Amino acid sequence: MNYQPTLEFAESLDAQDELKDFRNEFLIPQHNGQDVIYLCGNSLGLQPKTVTQYLDKQLGNWQQHGVEGWFNNDDPWLLYHEQMKLPLAAIVGAKPEEVTIMNSLTVNLHLLLVSFYQPNSKRYKILMEGGAFPSDQYAVESQVNFHGFDPKDAIIEVFPRESEYILRTEDILSAIKKNADELALVLFSGINYYTGQVFDMKAIAEAAHKAGAYCGFDLAHAAGNVPLELHNWGADFACWCSYKYMNSGPGGISGIFVHEKHFENKELKRFAGWWGYGVGKRFLMTSGFVPARGAEGWQVSTSPILLMAAHKAALDIFEKSGGLEKLRKKSLLLTGYLEYLIGQINQKHGEELFKIITPNDPDWRGCQLSVICKRDGKKTFDHLTKNGVIGDWREPDVIRLSPVPLYNTFKDVYSASKLLGESLAALG
Repeated sequence: MNYQPTLEFAESLDAQDELKDFRNEFLIPQHNGQDVIYLCGNSLGLQPKTVTQYLDKQLGNWQQHGVEGWFNNDDPWLLYHEQMKLPLAAIVGAKPEEVTIMNSLTVNLHLLLVSFYQPNSKRYKILMEGGAFPSDQYAVESQVNFHGFDPKDAIIEVFPRESEYILRTEDILSAIKKNADELALVLFSGINYYTGQVFDMKAIAEAAHKAGAYCGFDLAHAAGNVPLELHNWGADFACWCSYKYMNSGPGGISGIFVHEKHFENKELKRFAGWWGYGVGKRFLMTSGFVPARGAEGWQVSTSPILLMAAHKAALDIFEKSGGLEKLRKKSLLLTGYLEYLIGQINQKHGEELFKIITPNDPDWRGCQLSVICKRDGKKTFDHLTKNGVIGDWREPDVIRLSPVPLYNTFKDVYSASKLLGESLAALG
């Protein structure tokens, strides 16, 4: 694409965009009576207009049927989650029986670690990316402590090389090989929250298995953002949230993936609850847990129907859009345009005032660009906010901007970059 730094060019791309009408499916926050330029879908996606309708339907079922809503309404709650398994499986590259919807992200990570982190005196170490999202760090530390190991010894973190921001795949694979005899688990995010780097999940999974370890992924920033093939890559497990690129509401319901190769593995321990019992015999209320087949066997508590209704509203829009393949095509153009325009600002001023630390290869990034501000970073971010651009700030000097293909426009990207450039003069 031969980008141009003009409003007319941005508007021409919007006019050609086959997904442009999906912006109308969302409620856009307002600033001085105008739509904000919302570039924060990496933290919280926008609200689908249909959420109210989907919630009202389930509130009506509750009102009309009471407890019988689990069985007797036109949308029985007992099986409500099953309606979302096909679209979720498509998003993460899985078989429908390998995914289910439950709990929140870190709760699910803990539940999966119960099964897939079973250390012994020889194999007890967990390898993960340095600078992983803090919640993952805390979860891993607590799991290691729970099993009686010292996190300083049992957790191996792989960091970028000195003066680099991106982790080299060769360094990840080398670290796995180096520690192969002691590794119990390799746990990575699909996309690093800070830099926006997409990791080579296929290569990581293969290396982990060659080393004799399990491999799992936290897909908080990847699910609904970039193409995934969890089943084909052979990942043992994964979990994700639904409130970022899947637009399912603040603190929205989470999802998990468990590869089918583990369905009959009785050696895998798990923390059980009645919702993970086979649905056909769940209400016999017998002692002795017999898990449902598939990822559903990791369920614990009764489905939160209202959270699932918001999730369903968002997933239905995903399906209506034609799925991740079409969204990814637009995403590449949107993010590429933002990258180009930031480059134009630097070129105009003759120096790299805004340094993009996200990979410049589109295959290894999603919607997000992480930008180091060389001067007055927090003031620059505040200037954007005061002028109707919502991104997010990460200490000490990074602004994250994420143009999401379902609701962002090329004009959004142009206008945000224009304000970014104007901030230099405004801040002196």
